[in-house]
Order: sequence, then C-alpha cells, then structure tokens
Amino acid sequence: MSKEIESIFKSHLQPKKAYEGGKGIPSNGGQKIYKLSSNENPLGQSPLATEALIAAAKNVHIYPDQTDIRLRNALVKDFDGQLTEDQFICGNSGSEIIDMILRAFINEGDEVIFSNPCFLPYSVFSRWYGAKQVDIPLREPDYSLDVEGILASITDRTKIIFLTSPNNPTGTYIPRPVLDDFLSRIPKNIVVVLDEVYRHFADAEDYVSGLPYVQEGHSLIAINSFSKTYGLAGQRIGYCYTTLKIAQYIRQIHKPFLLPHTSTEAAIGALNDVEFIQKTVRTVLEGREFLAETFDRLGIKYWPTQANFFLVDPPLPELEFADFLMKHGVMVRPVSQFGAPGKVRITIGDQEANKALVAALEKLT
Repeated sequence: MSKEIESIFKSHLQPKKAYEGGKGIPSNGGQKIYKLSSNENPLGQSPLATEALIAAAKNVHIYPDQTDIRLRNALVKDFDGQLTEDQFICGNSGSEIIDMILRAFINEGDEVIFSNPCFLPYSVFSRWYGAKQVDIPLREPDYSLDVEGILASITDRTKIIFLTSPNNPTGTYIPRPVLDDFLSRIPKNIVVVLDEVYRHFADAEDYVSGLPYVQEGHSLIAINSFSKTYGLAGQRIGYCYTTLKIAQYIRQIHKPFLLPHTSTEAAIGALNDVEFIQKTVRTVLEGREFLAETFDRLGIKYWPTQANFFLVDPPLPELEFADFLMKHGVMVRPVSQFGAPGKVRITIGDQEANKALVAALEKLT
C-alpha cells in the first residue's frame, strides 16, 4: 500500500515555532528610524573592512578559498599567538558554528542543556538533530547561572551544555570563580559551548573568556562572531576556537569553499582595524553608562549589562512598549521568544540614537 510522503518525515522535524531573527527597518512615512533591536555595531563597519570588500568584489566570479586557512591565520595573530591555526574553525556566522557543533556531536535522543533566557537557536537548532532539550533556567532575579541545577541534570545522554557570557538577552555574565568551579565538575566527555560573541564589551574584573580553559585542555568550544564588534552582520561570518583534538574532529564536516571571498576579506580587514574596534568598544561603554543613568532617572527597571544592549522590564506590556517607541522612531525587541516574557531588549546605539531613545522614553514617563 502506498503511503503519504509525511510517513518518512522525521518526527523531531514536525512543524514547530521557528527562530525569527530581528526585523529590518520598515518604511515609516519618511520618519528616521533608529534600529536598536538587533545589537548591531553603532558605528557601522570598519573602514578597512569596507576597503577589503570593494577590492574583493572584483573577483566574485572566481571560487573562494577552498579552506578557511587565511582567516584562521589572521585569528592567530589577533589572539597574539596564544592558539594555533588548527584550533580555529570559521563559518558563515556564529549561528552556523552552533549548527556545525550540533551536527558533529548530537544523535537522536542525546541531551542538550541550555539556560533560558538565552539565544533561541540553542534549542531550535538542537531540535533539528533530534536532541532532548533540557532547560535549566537562569536564576531570578539576577539571571545568574544555576550551576547546581545543571550539574544535577547531567545524564549519560548529555552531550552538550550551552553557556553564554555575556548572555543574550539578559546582558549578564558568568564570573570567573563560577566558571572555574563549573568546569572543574563537568565530565570530560561533555562539550561545553561558551558563546562569547559579546566578549569585547565585557569590562568586569572577574569576566573571563574561554581562552584560558581551552589552553588548559577543557572540552570547551568558544563561539565568536564578526557581527557585533566588527560591524559585519551582513557578511554572516563567525568562528570558534577549541582544543586541537575537538577542532580536528569538527573540521571533518567543514565544507570546502564554505566562506564567500567577500566575507573572508572583510573579516581579515576588520581584524586589522584596531582603531575601529577600540572606538566601537568606547562608544558602547559610554552609551551603556549614559542609558543606565537615564533608566535610573526615569525609574525604568533594567539589568546591569556587560554587553552592547540592555534587558528592561518596561512600564507597559512589551508589545505596547515596542509599538510606542516605534511611533517615535526607535526599534527595540521584545524577547518573550528568548525565554524572557514581558521583557524588552534595547541595543546601545551611537549618541544620536541613544538620545532619540531617551526623548521617546521621557514622553512615556
């Protein structure tokens, strides 16, 4: 007897709510719109990256490099030689790196641990591979990591634990003593994925990236992106670094000709633009201080942040609050989808954008 095509569909790929990225700037009757909804670089993109893009555009009829070795070598330089080129893996955005890691390690029925509120692709992408999703929520009210809860949830099927520092959408981070303790208690056959795409904006004394843990040989993969600090969100390029053993394993599924020529050249150019990186970080830190003072003055509840955005508890329902700001030319992002119901994430912009946000908030309060 003939069966319908649905009979061969994978059960874990049945239609469910998918990840929805940030929206583009809509036409708003000629009104200027400040997009503070997608955590993009407030200064645009690196001038050196632009120059590299223009030069690369002349050769888009030619296949790109077969491997990512040139970008990996540039990353070695950026990390001051503390890692080898074989410890880096590059892909089309940090999101693709997440997908690559899941493809490499997850079989149907394996378990993936994450902590909401967090970046939605941890759960959405793991579902694609039939993983059992284990959510150990961040502890309220400060959104700190529930170390004991995660440790207690580990089983023989646990393959990956997702951590984020600084975390999207809360802006919170994992202090070094907490991460030291956590990693010392994790079985060696579990991969800890540390998403650190906002690390350049973290200035807390006890903030730590994944670098020292990789150097010590922990089974840790640190994910990074060129979308935030470097201003290359539209080029969709990211990378991770890890131990040599893990990198060599994952590299087996790295496709040839994966990175577009333009993305590779732009990323290399951006890495070389130290002045732009410093200016970006300075702009974000100054804007962070300015907006925190404003929220305090206006009585708007927010969480201290180590990223280039704030999580706020708005004085109106989240969608109503977002609509109000949109009418005043400011786009922000409700983050119920990220596991923070009723909350809104606001990107730190340049001075003009930040002042436009404040003007709109003052009309509300």
